[in-house]
Amino acid sequence: MIKRILLILVLLGAAGGAGYYFWFRPAATEHAGGGGSGRRRGGGGGSGDEAAPIPVLTARSETRDVPVYLDGLGTVQAFNLVSVRPMVEGPLIEVRFREGQDVRTGDLLARIDPRPYQASLDSAVAKKQQDEANLANARLDVGRYAKLAANNYSSAQQVDTARAQAAQLEAQVRGDQAQIDTARTQLSYTEIKAPIDGRIGLRQVDNGNIARPSDTVPLTVITQLKPISVVFTLPQQALPTVASAMQDGMPEVLALKQGGGAAGDPLDRGQLAVLDNQVDPATGTIKLKATFPNDKLLLWPGGFVNVRMLAETRRSVVTVPTAAVQRGPRGAFVFVIAPGNVAQRRTVTVGHEDDQVSVVADGLRSGEQVVVDGAQRLTDGGKVAVAGPDGNAPDAVPKERSAPGIAQRRGRSSS
Repeated sequence: MIKRILLILVLLGAAGGAGYYFWFRPAATEHAGGGGSGRRRGGGGGSGDEAAPIPVLTARSETRDVPVYLDGLGTVQAFNLVSVRPMVEGPLIEVRFREGQDVRTGDLLARIDPRPYQASLDSAVAKKQQDEANLANARLDVGRYAKLAANNYSSAQQVDTARAQAAQLEAQVRGDQAQIDTARTQLSYTEIKAPIDGRIGLRQVDNGNIARPSDTVPLTVITQLKPISVVFTLPQQALPTVASAMQDGMPEVLALKQGGGAAGDPLDRGQLAVLDNQVDPATGTIKLKATFPNDKLLLWPGGFVNVRMLAETRRSVVTVPTAAVQRGPRGAFVFVIAPGNVAQRRTVTVGHEDDQVSVVADGLRSGEQVVVDGAQRLTDGGKVAVAGPDGNAPDAVPKERSAPGIAQRRGRSSS
């Protein structure tokens, strides 16, 4: 029994010795040798101990004029909108417009049967001629009775009666002329003409129908597209800025494609036309209207567009790309590339910022190189490798320094 126990203890000791040899002997040998492997793991000195430079993209701050815009959402509206309706009743005998046609003021659109209204005009003209004949005879009677009264062959009463009769007929002739004017106006309404320049919409009534002024459906609708209006809203906090901009004249307004952001060419450029006379108490916004020439017909009534109104232009200010400005517990800051490709953290004051550019009011000079991509990995005083325009890198880093870092990363990834 004792021999078995001793045999087991010997076997356990042999197993422990073999384990120690295999686990600890290589590491100790490597450490004692002091070879390059130990240095690669960070144990020794030399250039391999330094952290690899962090690749970044940079841009230079510059001095320029920066326009400041107010952004809002706008709705396109026709500059003028007219529902074409008949002014007199009658059969529609001719429709001369095409759907979608551009028309000018005075262009003939449709005709209503003019014969009843022509007859009324002729009757009024005839009535006037009859009354004018009676008036001429009454005036002759006034002359005759005046001569007879002068020679005492007629009484003064007869002269006064003749004069009253003539005056009555003069008034009747003027009334006849008014009837003629009314009949002529009614006759002109049988020709339906375009009241404005614009574009015809869909035709609502076909040829042969009875047109009536009381019809709820118009013949068609004409919209004026050149120029065109855009109504947009801004928060009421922008009211002082808008009022200040209007003191120097109506500011410029840009219409942009919805969803396209501030980048790209605008659909059209116009001017502010109207600032509403009150703030909407329900939404806390102010309503404005801008006018655009719309020469290319890119704005269409009923559509939505993004609107940018030029509030002011800041002259000769230091600017950097918006991506260069970082935010931290102590405020805004940028990383400036110092000589030797060292990143320096610089606290700045941002005066204005949009999607493209930030205005730095304090903390940065024009011409300094700032980091626009890769700042998340930087620390104050850290080494950087400024990448080229294609995003590849470290031409600015010496080869003897960058190669070990790259070799280390490759060795770790392969292991």
